[in-house]
Amino acid sequence: MEISIFTVDAFTNLPFKGNPAAVCPLMHELTDDLYQKIAAEMSLSETAFITRINSSDTFTTGSRFHLRWFSPITEVNLCGHATLASASVLFKHMKNENPVVVFETRGGDLAVSQRGDSYIMDFPLNPPMKQDPNEFSDTIKAIVGNNPVQDVCLNTNTKKLMIRLDDSCERSVLTGLKVDPAVLESSEKSGRVRGVIVTAKGSPDCQPGYDFYSRYFAPWVGIPEDPVTGSAHTVLGSYWSKELGKKKMLAYQCSSRGGDLELEARDDGRINIIGQAVTVLQGNLTL
Repeated sequence: MEISIFTVDAFTNLPFKGNPAAVCPLMHELTDDLYQKIAAEMSLSETAFITRINSSDTFTTGSRFHLRWFSPITEVNLCGHATLASASVLFKHMKNENPVVVFETRGGDLAVSQRGDSYIMDFPLNPPMKQDPNEFSDTIKAIVGNNPVQDVCLNTNTKKLMIRLDDSCERSVLTGLKVDPAVLESSEKSGRVRGVIVTAKGSPDCQPGYDFYSRYFAPWVGIPEDPVTGSAHTVLGSYWSKELGKKKMLAYQCSSRGGDLELEARDDGRINIIGQAVTVLQGNLTL
């Protein structure tokens, strides 16, 4: 059996930047074991599998699809960049004729529409709650060392811990962090945390005017560092919108690949995450 597969770099307009995701549009469901083996073979942060809800639909005519995401070691509940990549495959390669496509996922219904060369994803906001840093002292030490920390917050729904560096820290402090994924993973065994965001206030007065920066580490799900993380920005967007008193923000994830995200926090508990995508590979998997 052969299935189509695409590799798409999300949250960028340049090849080999942003976050690569593999996308498989499937005419029929496969077994969970096979999904996981394909994701392990692709060895990217996530591999996405799109299936039709209505058997009478095609990938061109359908407006609602099932979407599942797998890291190399497990299925995940919410993934931004692989959703963006999946929408890009439907609109660009499958010539989907609808103004909006909706993905039914573990994280709820996620709608994606086009705006020029960009895609607008309608995601849930996941507000983080402030925590006592002493409860996560080993994790903080493992990821930021002795650098000063201003806030420690946790979103229990996504199990994402957010560490905000003190405003005295330059962007270079964030980009210069050296994180050992094995040490980080061993620092937190309670199950409360499945990923750690490190963030710092941006430089809105310097072009292109980023409101905040971040990096994201998730060794608990087989991702030492994720290049650009849409799901983390459901937490970051909520936090920084309140801190900055802004609804519209421009964010930059400072991984080695890097990526831009436009954010629009909404009053209905949702957030628009906006980005571009570039296809770098198209082919077939032989199973």
